[in-house]
Amino acid sequence: MIKSELIAKLAKDNPHLYQRDVERIVSTFFDSITDALARGERVELRGFGAFSVKKREARVGRNPKTGEAVQVEVKYTPHFKTGKDLRERLNGK
Repeated sequence: MIKSELIAKLAKDNPHLYQRDVERIVSTFFDSITDALARGERVELRGFGAFSVKKREARVGRNPKTGEAVQVEVKYTPHFKTGKDLRERLNGK
């Protein structure tokens, strides 16, 4: 499901809301998660999962085209861990 499909489904399930309001709600929700992760905070949605930021240390990598050693800088990457309820639904329990 992509963002526009999510907005359309929420608008359909909530006919008392305008689609533009649903778009604003969804965008605000995702922006809030993004902002919290950018600050290094953890975002937990009970039953669904938790978003966090993992640090990848600097290392020496290889350029796949030339085989030359390349210095790769420190990176911060998003990480998602599923919640118990979501994991159980996915596994049919």
